Amino acid sequence: MKTTYIILATLFISSFSTLFAQKETNDKSNVGIKGGYNLAAVQFDGEGETSQRHGFHIGLYGESFVSDNFAIQPEVMFSQQGYVIDNGNGKFTQKLNYINVPLMFKAYPSDNFFLEAGPQIGFAVTHKEEYSGLFSSSQEYDPKSLDWGMNFGAGLKSDSGVSIGVRYHLGLGDLYENNSAYNRVWQFSLGIDF
Repeated sequence: MKTTYIILATLFISSFSTLFAQKETNDKSNVGIKGGYNLAAVQFDGEGETSQRHGFHIGLYGESFVSDNFAIQPEVMFSQQGYVIDNGNGKFTQKLNYINVPLMFKAYPSDNFFLEAGPQIGFAVTHKEEYSGLFSSSQEYDPKSLDWGMNFGAGLKSDSGVSIGVRYHLGLGDLYENNSAYNRVWQFSLGIDF
């Protein structure tokens, strides 16, 4: 697993270095910081989707234009995810924190409006279970260390480099070893170019 982390870190350092180099020749390419609000849940096969856990995300992005209307945007994000199960008698909350690495392909149909889609891998860094009400267990549910899926989103970006966006993460990797459970996350973001 350490080899995966090293390869991933090398790829992203290279990507951001390339973006800085391209910024010198292409005024539209940029790097920035973004963050915002998460609504996270888990889809269990045959049982529907859980209640949502509220959280946040924050990280860095680099947007490299390959033409006037298309860009590639790698990101590295810390993201609070997880889910809530509330049956009226008690509540179980699993707090899952990830380092997510999306690679977004962005299209600008107009100067300030964008659509985006792309793959994402996530590395589970911490998890915590909370019980209240009649839920009295202290059992821990260990997630797999690697998650993956697809992102879809849209947003607006001003000429000054401030952007707002909404994104949906459709998890495709099983969350646990023995269950069919998949992350589902809505993200509402504010980004600022450096």
